[in-house]
Amino acid sequence: MLRIPVCAFLLVALPGCASYQSHYGVFSAANASGEERQFRVTWETVDYPDWWLANDRASPIRLETQCSTRVWELRDSTSEGGVQPCGEGIRACASTTSDRAVPSQQVAGPETTCMEVLNARKIVELDRRLDLVVSCRPRQTTIEVDGETENRDYLRASVVPYNIRVREAPRDSLSAKPPALDEKVCGS
Repeated sequence: MLRIPVCAFLLVALPGCASYQSHYGVFSAANASGEERQFRVTWETVDYPDWWLANDRASPIRLETQCSTRVWELRDSTSEGGVQPCGEGIRACASTTSDRAVPSQQVAGPETTCMEVLNARKIVELDRRLDLVVSCRPRQTTIEVDGETENRDYLRASVVPYNIRVREAPRDSLSAKPPALDEKVCGS
């Protein structure tokens, strides 16, 4: 009879045992138009001790491009919705309206993998490096939205993985915020 209250107390008293981390990396490369741009990857993790009942968790990896409104989210099988239509692993699937497969230049569908992380199967397994392959290019690098031109370009396709160094910091620390992408070079 004493075991149940002790277990209940431990579950309530020990939620601070998890480690909350922010992960980010910023790098320079060419976008699909051949322009040199900054790119930023970000995600968050919750790491529980081995003895804890809960599984480690991670948010999707976001890939942002300087001067572009297109944001990619790479997910794994533990993300909301489970395995994606383009396969298992850490991936981002194509959008029929926005992407073309490389090198075929065919319109890509949701079963086409546009981006894939090669050095892990789950986001929680990633450490301080991310190896990213890009297999699509935008159908259009700019679109008209409410009479304004909007850049939708993203990282240039490459069969050679982009090797991205990643920094990890406790989520509540001053170093947890990733650097901002400099938008001064974007023009008007």
